[in-house]
Amino acid sequence: MEIFQIVGLALTATLLVVLVRQARGAETALLISLVVGATIFLLLLDRISTVVQVLADLSARAGINQFYLQTVLKIIAIAYVAEFGGQVCRDAGENAIASKIELAAKVLIMVLAIPIIVAILESIMRLLP
Repeated sequence: MEIFQIVGLALTATLLVVLVRQARGAETALLISLVVGATIFLLLLDRISTVVQVLADLSARAGINQFYLQTVLKIIAIAYVAEFGGQVCRDAGENAIASKIELAAKVLIMVLAIPIIVAILESIMRLLP
């Protein structure tokens, strides 16, 4: 199972980060943490692409406009990237910057969601007499 590989990599990296932080400082430890985070993401890319393909196939069969699927996938991507960036900033001790990343992500998600919200409201208005 892939989760055992990922957790094993993460635990090994955590131990290495703790040891390096004591010996060489926080900068090198942060770099190791970033590399391991990117490696874990790369390990998951195949699974992510599978999920995206399944969702695209389902939306095509259901006759859902691809614009809406693409928007939802962009929103999910923004949420994950912002979470990763925020955690990296927190690992570096920069909580204020992490909060700003989260704020920016929320604003971008709201902007992307506007067309979907408008479509839902238009549908509701058509149903009402």
